[in-house]
Amino acid sequence: MLLSRSLKQIVLGFAVLAPLALGGCDRQSAAPAQPEARTGAAKAGTEVSSAVKPAQGAVDRSHRGSRLPDFTLTDPNGKKLRLIDLAGTPVLLNLWATWCAPCVAEMPTLDTLAAARKGTLRVVTVSQDMGGADKVAPFFDKHGLRQLEPWLDPDNELAFHFGGAQLPTTVYYDAQGREVWRMTGGHDWSAPDTAGLLAEAIRD
Repeated sequence: MLLSRSLKQIVLGFAVLAPLALGGCDRQSAAPAQPEARTGAAKAGTEVSSAVKPAQGAVDRSHRGSRLPDFTLTDPNGKKLRLIDLAGTPVLLNLWATWCAPCVAEMPTLDTLAAARKGTLRVVTVSQDMGGADKVAPFFDKHGLRQLEPWLDPDNELAFHFGGAQLPTTVYYDAQGREVWRMTGGHDWSAPDTAGLLAEAIRD
């Protein structure tokens, strides 16, 4: 039986906060995947400065070969995107939120990457904001994000899929829809090491 939305939110909160209670807080202070637990740097109604540089994230290859999940996303206008339909082009799937400082910091570099790799890489940023379009659409307008699309996941389904992921979480899939690596924490996607990360592939 599927969990109710409220129960999902409670479970997700425990999944994210448990590492913090055990002293596992990461260095970029990624906010948990629910706005109720915002950090002091990203309190309700407080805009996080995009001048903050994203901290380097840790690359995890232990899930290599996992398939692109079958989730359907929506945008503020009701347009839908089924993730498994993206197979055929490499996909960089990014989970973020407007209240997450390292997320906000890396968004402009993801936008630049999407422009530079247009046609050869699909950059899919998925908001975990419970406020959905009311939060995300103004954020995109304010920060001039023109290449990224404002996909929404207000029930945090993807965060659950990735084990209550801290934000930002980025997962790279090859053209066959197989996971190559995932990264938890902010990253400067204009940095020199990005090309090498995106050149990685699964050897059949």
